[in-house]
Amino acid sequence: MNALLAAAAPSGASIAHLTHHPLGIFALLVAIAMLVPPIFRKTGLPDLVGLLIAGMLVGPNALNWLQPNGETITLFSDIGAIYLLFIVGLEIDLDEFNRVKSRSLTLGVLHFLFGMATGISIGLLFNFPMVPSILIGTLIATHTPLGYPIIRSYGAQRDESVIVSIGSTILTDIASLLVLAIAMGLGKGSFSATNLASLIASVSLFAVIVVFSIRTIGGKIFKQSINDENRIFLAVLLTLFIASLGAELAGVEKIAGAFLAGLAINSVLPEGKAKQQVIFVGGALFIPIFFIHLGLLIDFNSLRSSFSSIELTALMVVGVIACKGLVSVIAGRGFGYNGNQMVMMWSLAMPQVAATLAAAFVGYEAGLLNASVLNGVLAMMVVTASLGPALTARSVTQLVEPEDSIKTSSTNTSDERNRSNPEAADFALPVVSRPLKIVVPVANPATEYGLLSMASRLLNGGSSAPGQLLPMALVCPSLEEARGSLNRAVAAARDRLNEAASIGEDLKVPTRCLLRLDEDIAGGMSRSALEQGADLLLIGTGQPDKLRNWLFGDLVDGVCRTAHCPVVVVNLAGQGVDDLQRILVPIKDLSASAREQFELAQRLLASAEGSSGVITLLHIVDPRFSRHDRQWIERELRRWQPPGESEERIRIDLVPGPGIDQTIQRSSRHHDLVILRSQRRRVAGLPIPASDRTSSLIRQLKCPTLVISEPLL
Repeated sequence: MNALLAAAAPSGASIAHLTHHPLGIFALLVAIAMLVPPIFRKTGLPDLVGLLIAGMLVGPNALNWLQPNGETITLFSDIGAIYLLFIVGLEIDLDEFNRVKSRSLTLGVLHFLFGMATGISIGLLFNFPMVPSILIGTLIATHTPLGYPIIRSYGAQRDESVIVSIGSTILTDIASLLVLAIAMGLGKGSFSATNLASLIASVSLFAVIVVFSIRTIGGKIFKQSINDENRIFLAVLLTLFIASLGAELAGVEKIAGAFLAGLAINSVLPEGKAKQQVIFVGGALFIPIFFIHLGLLIDFNSLRSSFSSIELTALMVVGVIACKGLVSVIAGRGFGYNGNQMVMMWSLAMPQVAATLAAAFVGYEAGLLNASVLNGVLAMMVVTASLGPALTARSVTQLVEPEDSIKTSSTNTSDERNRSNPEAADFALPVVSRPLKIVVPVANPATEYGLLSMASRLLNGGSSAPGQLLPMALVCPSLEEARGSLNRAVAAARDRLNEAASIGEDLKVPTRCLLRLDEDIAGGMSRSALEQGADLLLIGTGQPDKLRNWLFGDLVDGVCRTAHCPVVVVNLAGQGVDDLQRILVPIKDLSASAREQFELAQRLLASAEGSSGVITLLHIVDPRFSRHDRQWIERELRRWQPPGESEERIRIDLVPGPGIDQTIQRSSRHHDLVILRSQRRRVAGLPIPASDRTSSLIRQLKCPTLVISEPLL
């Protein structure tokens, strides 16, 4: 026995040994990908910055736990690089691009040409050869619109300048990656007209073959033959790897093949769980490992030398910001856009993240870019990934409510606003009376009555047409079997639904109960809402388990990520629905999203018999606004009041900023319910923080809260 134990536990086993073992390396990479992003997310930067720093700390220049040239990490990093560009192509909205493709192409060409000219000029200025200078140009020409989640949260995604900017990403990424492929091919040989023509021909032929083959064969496979989501997932992975390997056989870089494969599959892969699985696997595993590996490659000595000779880094950062700004001004004036729209275009084109880092990594690995350029790219990423979204957040409010409209009369302003934003015009209709179909998961008997009562208030909104209440009990078979009895869990779920049916009868609302067995609790809720054609998914929440949520995420987050419809999250804080008479609605802007908050408040009061409740619209005003500007805002908010509604029912409170959180918290002390809004988004498969303020504010409020959150896109 002792001999067996000795054989099973070699004397040489140690922490150092485990970090060189393939399983130990993989476990460490997974641990970093899991633990670092939640810590670093509090800075407001993308998670990938934290992964880069973690890679630097565990690399050979610090703790020396991982080596950048190890076979295990190199394999996963290569998969992460091609996966990153594959998701960029997979998530491009081709329909939106087709709407304004001529202007998108024009803007994309300008970004590409100016970016290439800026990068080549910087390279030649610092005596780089022509091919590395071209590579620097491709780095500056690309961009990742990190500010798009912020724009969606303000309801400004339909503005033409936004659509044109997002559409231009297609051309800049395609052109930059094709030039990258050509430059990499030239870097392996000699620079001549013959080699250049041969590479351009091979790249073009390869692109045509990849796109045509995937769209032709994939259309038949994905839409006709395969209906198993797991097989679709494997087919997509196989297509990705074949396209990447085919790119290298054609003499171009594998990430170019991955990007083209993403674009082609985007047009044939149906929306559904298979597409979500493809994006999830890359975003959760392979892409984080790619960024960790990139951090391992950073040499502290070369980093210090880059700071000592900061000219290259500074010029790259200033060059990309100035280049994107100049293109936005030129294109904006040519398209007849106003100043706010030009600033918006600039902020969306500024961040250098996904394609930029992948291209820099490939050039560095091939020996065409040195450590100084790589460090400059990392600095460029941190600065632009911080400045771009910050600039988007500042400019989007002015984009939603243009400054020149404030100077006009209230009538002309209103007409102009409705013409420029049809979504806002639609909200002028009495949508509060539209009946809804609401799915309400019931799991806790203590909160079941309160949730169903809240849902019943939101169903009709005072309309004579009935809505429908859909209580749902969800059972996870594997979890309940582990606890001891699946049959007992199903019986308990049926008891909860019987109680829900009785509650629905007492509330006098149409009720139909649903029982679902699903291994994925959050996904099961979302799929039930989709199957029933629900307008809202209402779920309850209480005091969260901070450690569990930090490690594994929150059930609410999972539902918001997968639901097809808006999700309403309710925390009644032990109070009854009938006691919610004074409702506070903090309004960030005058967008359609804000009107949804107001509509929820109207529905709650309209359904209460003999209610004398009051809705307070709270808006924190920019202190730079004049008295005339504040009066205009108050008039616009007053226009939200339904015809025949008493002015005493709706109170407008304009408070000069700053101090948004403190103002809401102070005002909540005099109200029974606060209705907030929160959104979470991804860009190019990368999680972008967007809801930290709302989450922090909810923890501070003592009264009941209701939060409406759109699905993650």
